[in-house]
Amino acid sequence: MFDFIKGAVAALVLATPALAEDLPTIRAATLKIGTVNWEMQTIIDQGFDTKHGFKLEMQPYADNGATRVAVEGDEADIAVADWIWGARQNAEGKDYVFVPYSKAVGGLVAKADAGVSSLQDLKGAKIGIAGGPLDKSWLILRAYAQQEYGMDLKAETEQVFGAPPLIFKAGLGGETKGSINFWHFLAKMKAAGMVEVISVETAATALGLNPDTPLLGYYFKQSFLDQNPGLAQALYDASRDAKDLLASDPSAWEAIRPQMNAEKDSQFEALKADWLAGTPDRGPVDIDGANKLLALMNELGGAELVGAATQVPEGLFADVK
Repeated sequence: MFDFIKGAVAALVLATPALAEDLPTIRAATLKIGTVNWEMQTIIDQGFDTKHGFKLEMQPYADNGATRVAVEGDEADIAVADWIWGARQNAEGKDYVFVPYSKAVGGLVAKADAGVSSLQDLKGAKIGIAGGPLDKSWLILRAYAQQEYGMDLKAETEQVFGAPPLIFKAGLGGETKGSINFWHFLAKMKAAGMVEVISVETAATALGLNPDTPLLGYYFKQSFLDQNPGLAQALYDASRDAKDLLASDPSAWEAIRPQMNAEKDSQFEALKADWLAGTPDRGPVDIDGANKLLALMNELGGAELVGAATQVPEGLFADVK
């Protein structure tokens, strides 16, 4: 009897790798230094992928353009992008489906001694902006300034566009009076003593938008999901498990700290806090809220930004819960 039990246990142990190999694989195209890597690495390290019935693999690429080409060319199955870009792609005939990832957005910061307490104080000054003239944070802040102060922020300031690291250095060096940057660069700028003048979340709320509408998502091709029913929900569940762990267990951050490029504890803590603040509410995306944001982007950015997408395309967001 003992030999039978021992043999059964051995057979089960030997079968486990085979079972793992039978799981569908999600190949994720990621930036080599992307912040989504923090969540993905946590999913892999904690086994949240296999817990929910799939295997996650990370494939690093040099830039966002390369990740998009990888998904389009079936060299990868998912990447992260903002859904407004996805809406434009689908309006042009693509079949992308988004799973909510993050509502982390930027804002505008200034040096503590710059005398900037509102956007009005930037009249005639230079603003450093990462992401270009169609950056969504910049467009929302422009709309907010017009609504709140009757101020044409574009006409009444000088914009300096550049890559996030350059905007980071220009802001800290005082070359620009205000800085709009990607959220993780803003976290480091705040850790260095700069102060937030206004967040995009605050501006969006004032404009009647839903600040809980996640801007960023994991996106698949619908054809991939058709071949793997339930995989969108499985990825979402694994993502939420990772977020819950990182929100509740500070020690979980130590495993991913080497990837965070935080030179000081103050940067590390600021990155943690702002990443967690980007966690969207669980559940399906508010389509009405998304349509309001898309309408604003269309009004300010036009077809150059949203293409032919005047409404959220049907099926753009996965029905996750």
